[in-house]
Amino acid sequence: MEQLAGELFKISGEKNFNAAALKIFRYQAVHNPVYARWINELGIDPRGVESIDDIPFLPVSAFSGHRVLAEGYEAEKVFMSSGTAGMTRSLHYVADTGVYEKSFSACFRLFYGDPSSYVILALLPSYLEREGSSLVYMVSKLIEMNYSTAGGFFLDDYRSLEKSIGEASRSGRRIILLGVSFALLDFSEKCDISLENHIVMETGGMKGRRKEMTREELHSLLGERFRTDSIHSEYGMTELLSQAYSKKGGVFYTPPWMKVLIRDPHDPFSYLPQGRTGGINIIDLTNIYSCSFIETSDLGRSHRGGSFEVLGRFDNSDIRGCNLLV
Repeated sequence: MEQLAGELFKISGEKNFNAAALKIFRYQAVHNPVYARWINELGIDPRGVESIDDIPFLPVSAFSGHRVLAEGYEAEKVFMSSGTAGMTRSLHYVADTGVYEKSFSACFRLFYGDPSSYVILALLPSYLEREGSSLVYMVSKLIEMNYSTAGGFFLDDYRSLEKSIGEASRSGRRIILLGVSFALLDFSEKCDISLENHIVMETGGMKGRRKEMTREELHSLLGERFRTDSIHSEYGMTELLSQAYSKKGGVFYTPPWMKVLIRDPHDPFSYLPQGRTGGINIIDLTNIYSCSFIETSDLGRSHRGGSFEVLGRFDNSDIRGCNLLV
C-alpha cells in the first residue's frame, strides 16, 4: 500500500482512477476490520465487485465510535470533527500524515497555484478553540509554505486582521481570507474593507453562532460587504484527507484522486444522473489506510465534468463538518 500511496497523485483519467479504486477496495475489504464487517453485514462478496459502481460505501457515522483503520497500522494523528454539545464527534485515525500533507498541498496547487504566492489569513475561531481539527492542521501547513511572517490565524481580533490585510495589500501580495461563515460575517460587519482583487473563501457552517442561510444568500452578502464578485468555497470533512474547491457559485471540483457520486436516497446502491438531487458518496483514494469509500450525510447533485453542488443534509443527521448547511 505504501507504493500505491505514493502513486495516487499521478492519477490521470477515469481508467487509472477506477483501477486504483478497485485495488484499494480489495485491500480495505480484507484489512480494515470495520469496513470488512460492514461489507459482511450487507451480504456482499468483495470478490464479485468489479466496478466502482458496485463498491459498498461506509456510512460516515461509522467514524463515531469505531476505529476505522487498517490492520497493522497505528495512528500518527487523530483528527476530531467539530460539533455542538451532546453530539458524538467523529475520529479519523490517520496512519500517515505525510499522505494528508501531500494531498492538501497538491490539491491547493492544482486549483490556486503555489501557496507561497499568497498571504493566507484564517478566521477559524470554532476550530481553533478545540484540539484535533484537520482544517487547522491543513491551513497552518499552507501558511508555513509562505516562508515568511505574513499570514496567520485570528480569533476575534478584527483590528489586527484588518491591519494585516492592509499590509499585505500594500506589499502587492494577493490575499486569501479563509474562514468559517459566521466569523466572515462578523468581520464584514465590524470592518469596512475591500477585497476586490483578493480571494474570500468560506469553509461553511454557522456552528450555532448565527442563523443558517443559503449559500447564495451568504455569498451575496459577503460579496457585497467585501466588494468582490465571487466568493470561493472549500468542501472537506474530518473523515476525508482530500478537499474540493469552488471558485464561484458553489459548484465544486475535485482533484484527480477524488470522485463524487450521487446516490438515490431511496436506494443507496443506485446512482442518479446529472442534475438529480441525492446523497453524496465520496471516493477519496488518499484515505488508503482508513476507508476510501464514504457515504456522507450531505445532499447534492452532480454536473458535467465531475463537478457537484452541496444542497443540504439529510434530516436527523448531525450538523457538523466543514460544509455549509443549506
